[in-house]
Amino acid sequence: MGNKLVTFTDQQFENYQDCTFFTRKEILRVFKRFREVRPDLVPKQMKKNQAVSVRIPLEDSIEKLPELHENPFKKRICEVFSRDGKGNLSFEDFLDLLSVFSEQAPRDIKVFYAFRIYDFDGDQHIGQEDLDQAVLLLTKHTQELTPEDRQQIVEKVIEEGDVDGDGKLSYMEFEHVILRAPEFLSTFHIRI
Repeated sequence: MGNKLVTFTDQQFENYQDCTFFTRKEILRVFKRFREVRPDLVPKQMKKNQAVSVRIPLEDSIEKLPELHENPFKKRICEVFSRDGKGNLSFEDFLDLLSVFSEQAPRDIKVFYAFRIYDFDGDQHIGQEDLDQAVLLLTKHTQELTPEDRQQIVEKVIEEGDVDGDGKLSYMEFEHVILRAPEFLSTFHIRI
């Protein structure tokens, strides 16, 4: 007759299992990792709407989560998955993020979120500025590419993927490019 701490109700577990690719055990592991980032901020037991209202600040999530710490897109990933759009993650945001990056997530979901991550300006297309920003992030620490080199890469990607000739990649064009580069999606996962 011990006092067992109930983190989530059965209904919450069912909802999380319906909306993610995780089991109850995995959901509890994700919660434990979320709580470890800011134990002073995240309660041991989620009450009412705390799973969406308690948010870990962007700086803490980037610095204290090893899965994000080394990723050049870490800030952008947090922005895309946070409901506030600023990168501050609630538990449900964090759960969604890890679910999409899990090995169980289907390819089409990964492509959808990869598109959102690369669409820095949020205009539903990946234009030259978006691609330049992505190349800059990917090569930030090497500093081997000049602005002219980056521009050449951007132009080549647009040339290869822009089927309709509008100078940018639509979701369908992006998806087509990704399908031709299966190694891209193999790196689009995080283990829990």
